[in-house]
Amino acid sequence: MSRRRLSRRQFVAATALSSAALISAPYLRTTRAAGKLTIGLWDHWVPGANKTSTDVINEWAAKEKVEVQIDYITSQGNKLLLTQTAEAEAKSGHDILASGGPWQPQAFADLLEPMNDIMEPIVQQNGAVNGTVKYLGQADGKWLAVPASCGSQIKGPCSRIDLMKKYANIDVQEMYPAGSPPKAENWTMDTFLKAAEACHKGGYPFGIGLGETTDSVDTAGAIFQAFGADLVNVKGDITVKTDGVRQALEFYKKLISFLPPDVAAWDDASNNKWLISGKGAMIMNPPSAWAVAKRDAPKIAEQCWTHGFPVGPKGRFAPYLPFFWSVWNFSKNKEAAKSLLTHLSQPTSIERLVEASGGYDLPAYEKLTKLKVWAEQEPPKGTLFHYPDPYNQEKLSIAASPAPPKIAQQIYTQATLTKMCLKYAQGTKMEDTLAWAESECEGFMRS
Repeated sequence: MSRRRLSRRQFVAATALSSAALISAPYLRTTRAAGKLTIGLWDHWVPGANKTSTDVINEWAAKEKVEVQIDYITSQGNKLLLTQTAEAEAKSGHDILASGGPWQPQAFADLLEPMNDIMEPIVQQNGAVNGTVKYLGQADGKWLAVPASCGSQIKGPCSRIDLMKKYANIDVQEMYPAGSPPKAENWTMDTFLKAAEACHKGGYPFGIGLGETTDSVDTAGAIFQAFGADLVNVKGDITVKTDGVRQALEFYKKLISFLPPDVAAWDDASNNKWLISGKGAMIMNPPSAWAVAKRDAPKIAEQCWTHGFPVGPKGRFAPYLPFFWSVWNFSKNKEAAKSLLTHLSQPTSIERLVEASGGYDLPAYEKLTKLKVWAEQEPPKGTLFHYPDPYNQEKLSIAASPAPPKIAQQIYTQATLTKMCLKYAQGTKMEDTLAWAESECEGFMRS
């Protein structure tokens, strides 16, 4: 997908003034913002989404008498992550900065301003956040960052209605009806595997990557978790040589035989292209591929249905990738930064941002999973209704959890899960594959 190139300004110092408050919910923090505020946000791929973010921020700024400077920073080429790293080293930069990846609040924890004072009332208002947001956004009970709706996503199945019916005898609309709870008791890992085989035989394989980028890793994470296959447990113990890990590898070995032959080289654009080309019956992705299909391949978009993940022996897990907004502890205008993040976390602001993304963005809060945008998106009508998991049928999870985040981050970024799957599928013996993964995890613990 093409993206417009946006420049970012040079780092500037910000000044801070504070007086009395103006926040919409009566129990939220009551410090009025003032002065200057510099903001670095993720450059959204959806046309118009950045404009809505700018509008929401400027409306707040006009009311609060704050001068704002907004920079939209692409995540391509890891520019957002590199920006965060550079600012951390310089101890100078934006007052508010979007995370360059889900692990960044943990990676920069010592340099982030605690957010408990605003997160506690936000959660009281919007409902509890899911466990993965807590896992990534908290440390020792301290909120390190504020969950961002912009960019947060579930990478669940996006299926072709027609091809799944014709080749796998599965009606995904009946299984996940728009406006109603799922009827997915029989949507199991075994059913999924049989469907993958049937669609492969029909000439329309599932498009599931085994590369080293996030789409591939996130899918592997959800499949491993469905089998209870943790490489490292919550205590930090290595748990590679378990029945759950062996079962996950056996499952993947079978699945890989039904996938396109080049999936080991796929990146995050490959599965999108696979769906839009009309070659595949299913991919694992947020609604980006469907949104592009609406523009470039409308007949394919009319046949797309986003729905839940298959259930495994240990439950149903959704590949989830949350984004965050953080404030540096060296920020010169913390009061204004926290006031703005409170404003961006109001239900009215969140709904505007989600609508601007066409339903791509996901709020982290339990009371905000049934916004009308997901029920109204088309074609076909209701195609995104189950994208936010409105009936809490799945556990939103990130690959390599529940390992301690500093270890999990390395398992994730090194794509240890997909590498294991490829090794075993390509002929490495099971015990040799497990020994390799165990050695990798031991190295992560030392680093």
